[in-house]
Amino acid sequence: MSLRIAVQMDPIETVDVDADTTFALMEEAQARGFELFVYHPDQLAWLEGRIVARARPVRVKHVQGEHAELGDEMDLDLAEDADVVLMRQDPPFDMAYITAAHMLEGLAGKTLVLNDPAWVRSSPEKIVPLDFPELVPPTLISRDPERIKAFRAQYEDIIVKPLYGNGGAGVFRLKPGDSNLNSLLEMFFAQTREPVVVQAFLPAVSAGDKRVLLIDGEPVGAINRVPQKGETRSNMHVGGVAEASDLDEADLRICRAIGPMLKARGLMLVGIDVIGGLLTEINVTSPTGVQELKRFSGIDTCARFWDAVQRKLPD
Repeated sequence: MSLRIAVQMDPIETVDVDADTTFALMEEAQARGFELFVYHPDQLAWLEGRIVARARPVRVKHVQGEHAELGDEMDLDLAEDADVVLMRQDPPFDMAYITAAHMLEGLAGKTLVLNDPAWVRSSPEKIVPLDFPELVPPTLISRDPERIKAFRAQYEDIIVKPLYGNGGAGVFRLKPGDSNLNSLLEMFFAQTREPVVVQAFLPAVSAGDKRVLLIDGEPVGAINRVPQKGETRSNMHVGGVAEASDLDEADLRICRAIGPMLKARGLMLVGIDVIGGLLTEINVTSPTGVQELKRFSGIDTCARFWDAVQRKLPD
């Protein structure tokens, strides 16, 4: 099967070929003989009933600095000229992100878009886990200072983070006795009208924040991300160190609970975050970790992804 794949992503020139999941997906697609195109979300448009993008054909190579051979820019009709669109730009999950998802929804029934854009915009990564309250740590979403203070009084040691943040940015731990809560809330609420997420701090994070990857609702494997000494956040964007890990019974219990929902929503490649056996996030926008998982375990998530994609397409 020869496919034309359009990848909506951040500039390919800036990716780290040894870590970037989108690049790894593109390498596997190219190895299967698929034709690749790339474009930035700013180059996506709705034009007189057509969903189009100013895209460039690309060939990839696993050599940093020489990793993308780009052709001339062209107007790509995503309904007529693409078999699959990968929506892989990084958050923030803002109105620009949501608008791009709305436009890509117009391809339903014409071109396979992954992850499904209607469900990407309707499955915020810190909110959708709350559909499974038995799996998550004690959590509050609010911008009511009094309610937040009451939650802190109950749990004492808490994490406060932006509702639509990513990569560990803006995540704060407030230990018992820390007097900065009021100032912190003032800072958050002066910048946005959104609520914040407040969770009971999980001491198990010192042993790592596990990233579990799922393809079409089925668990593939896991890596552990260990925070640097003196750091609460384990995200690799802020210095967390990846290490080998196995799927344990707590991970599998979570996957069994959420897997049918992910499959039904067309959320093909998903990364969940698990701390101490509790689910903290369901990452559906541009989940990462496939290269680390392959290095540690030999599991080829990209091959499994494209196998699953090809099963969903007509012969």
